[in-house]
Amino acid sequence: MRFSLLMLLVALATGLPAAGQDVCSWSRDVRLVNGKIHTFDAQDRVVSEVTIQEGRIAYVGSAGGHKLDPCTKVIDLHGRTVVPGLIDDHNHFVLFSQRPGYDVMVETATSIPEAMAMLKERAKTVPAGAWVTAIGDWTPRLFAENRLPTLAELDEAVPDHPVFFATFGPAVTNSLGKKFFESNGVAVGATGALAGPAANAALELLRKMQSLEDKVRSAEYAQSYALRYGLTTSVDMGVFADPGSPDLQDSFTFAGIASGNPWTVYEQILALDHEQKLDERVRLFMISMDQSMELPILRERLLNVFPDFGDGMLRISGIGEFASPWFSNFAGGQHPANYEAALELVAKRGWTYQQHTLSLAEVQFTAQTYEKVNEVTPIADLHWSIAHVPSIDAKTLDEMKNIGVGMALHGWKYLQGGQGTPAGQPAGPPYRTILASGIHSGAGSDAGDISILDPWYEIFYMVTGKDCTGALINAGEQVTREQALRMYTADNGWFFHEENELGSIETGKLGDLVVLSGDYFDPQKVSDEGIKRLKSVLTIVGGRVVYEDLH
Repeated sequence: MRFSLLMLLVALATGLPAAGQDVCSWSRDVRLVNGKIHTFDAQDRVVSEVTIQEGRIAYVGSAGGHKLDPCTKVIDLHGRTVVPGLIDDHNHFVLFSQRPGYDVMVETATSIPEAMAMLKERAKTVPAGAWVTAIGDWTPRLFAENRLPTLAELDEAVPDHPVFFATFGPAVTNSLGKKFFESNGVAVGATGALAGPAANAALELLRKMQSLEDKVRSAEYAQSYALRYGLTTSVDMGVFADPGSPDLQDSFTFAGIASGNPWTVYEQILALDHEQKLDERVRLFMISMDQSMELPILRERLLNVFPDFGDGMLRISGIGEFASPWFSNFAGGQHPANYEAALELVAKRGWTYQQHTLSLAEVQFTAQTYEKVNEVTPIADLHWSIAHVPSIDAKTLDEMKNIGVGMALHGWKYLQGGQGTPAGQPAGPPYRTILASGIHSGAGSDAGDISILDPWYEIFYMVTGKDCTGALINAGEQVTREQALRMYTADNGWFFHEENELGSIETGKLGDLVVLSGDYFDPQKVSDEGIKRLKSVLTIVGGRVVYEDLH
């Protein structure tokens, strides 16, 4: 009798919510009504209502007479536009998530004063003595002044915190940062400039100061930033191996903002997932850049990691964007000697693969190698793809279509401009040409160090062909708004074998939805320039509201 009474008391204590606690806090049931909900299904339906139950889409359109759970959260959209959660099929979210200090994404700034205002606002919430940083995803040409800020400008914006303001290559700091770096043997110019090796050394100092708690905080900021724009899934393409990392064997190494310790760089993402605080879906592709024919690190990865292993929020989905050292002089006919051997191993083990390319020669070499591998191990079911694709010839495009290869297209030229593009030719990617071919294609950013993560800037570039200065650099290769957004949603699950789970609003799929701040589909309401100002006012991932700004 006493035992039964004790068990009853325990059950009551653990089963009843505490005073003031939301009894429906566990629920992943949401019903959105009175909206313009673009499903991006095969019929491209637009409905006014959608219901998510237990994290998955249950009813598209009216729920009819179906009984809903009492904890279902009903949200009246008042006519707002809804789209599937956006998917970036190639970025470096992990790099973004482990930036030292209190990072500021200045990628949407158009001038140095605007960037300085962002730093100033961020500094208001930063603990005394902590670093304010802006690391990557911008270039000087993003700003009207077409230069880096100076030490004096950084001092005026953030006088009470050390600042590290870095792009892919040079960096600049303020007076407090200069004092710190020089006391640790890093040379800083009179204007706060840190060039090349000095910038890398400064970044390495800041990284060594990070605790796991610091990295987790940075990861929380990164995912909150992505979710603010409706980006619910990031397909991460890894990091270069930093020269100071252990156990690299013969791997290619590279120092800078695109690098990290390949064994520990994921720890903040793993910590968030373990604590069930990961709100952004992350799909990992694992880089290997072995320089020998033995391919030691790649072999160990493939022998000891299962493809598609993980949960709904965090999963290891493929190999890429490199499987061998890549930075040979393609124009001179030099190629990675172990590339074919590496890809044969990847295919034999049944992995998805995606390869970085930055020139027609690289695209053609990749395609030729894919064809050789396909003769031994068919790759169509593996969903291999070629990334970036600044240009491609019709023959290569047809050959890749015939063996089931896809094209992952990224608008990094928005920041970089048309420099290096032959006169009279579009800067690329050739979005319209590739779409017209019928080959499977999707879109992403390549952000995290050298491009813009905000998907609406990427979509602006896809639709207009204009770079960050307003110059038309991709003439003739623009796509419609509908095509661009479909490439960022319904077409992207294919690249990591989750096309039946993500990307469109269909019964049974995961409940990832975004309510937009404006009607993207109506140019009268959202101009081309207005696309860049779009964001989410409500982001839902698996039926959970993970971002809300419904004011």
